[in-house]
Amino acid sequence: MSGHSKWATIKHKKGKTDAKRGKLFSKLSRAITVAAREGGGDPTMNISLANAVEKAKAESMPKDNIERAIQRGAGGADGEAYERIMYEGYGPAGVAIIVDVLTDNKNRSAADVRNIFSKHGGQLAQSGAVAWVFERKGSIVVDGAKYGEDDIMVAAIDAGADDVVQDGDEFQVLTDPADFAAVRAALAAAGIEYDQAELTMIPKNTVKLEENDARKTMKIVDALEDSDDVQEVFANFDIPEDVLESLAG
Repeated sequence: MSGHSKWATIKHKKGKTDAKRGKLFSKLSRAITVAAREGGGDPTMNISLANAVEKAKAESMPKDNIERAIQRGAGGADGEAYERIMYEGYGPAGVAIIVDVLTDNKNRSAADVRNIFSKHGGQLAQSGAVAWVFERKGSIVVDGAKYGEDDIMVAAIDAGADDVVQDGDEFQVLTDPADFAAVRAALAAAGIEYDQAELTMIPKNTVKLEENDARKTMKIVDALEDSDDVQEVFANFDIPEDVLESLAG
């Protein structure tokens, strides 16, 4: 995302996420179990599992819950019925949206996602319609008030990072997915703590939203994220700070 909207939007939405912690833990557990089943139960050898565990830790998911989810997946006793599906669509003002789903009933999930798009002024699209707007990347966010750009650049680029982008008071380190774990480890070794580290979808371009469209877009994203089968939602909107403050108010 351009400007300051991405991380501010995440912070704006975090209170709502915290209020639904039970549902969030269930989704995180499902992601860990499936990742362990597909790639093994060792996070050092399974980047998808490491990413899922990292997200769970960031949300203060109890260690016992994480370990049980890994054991279920690695043992093959659970998660076998789940499949990953990526839905694509358009939101208000032509915002491109990708919905990452883990489900044991794709008919139910498809109907739910389609209904959310329709209800909130969006439209479900064919596979490939908006995927080209995004790139799969590793993203590591560092507090710019604690660390200088040069220190972050040296540690990140030497370890294979693609770029370091300043976003307001924060720096976003972007990597190829294959280099994500190495760059994250290099930052840690350099004594640089990060606020967020994940494999994600980064938009190649963004749609700047005025207040009305921003409000509609946040509603459709909220509704999708609240769906039981939805793991993540990626969208290419940019909300200016003044509009974001108005929405938060």
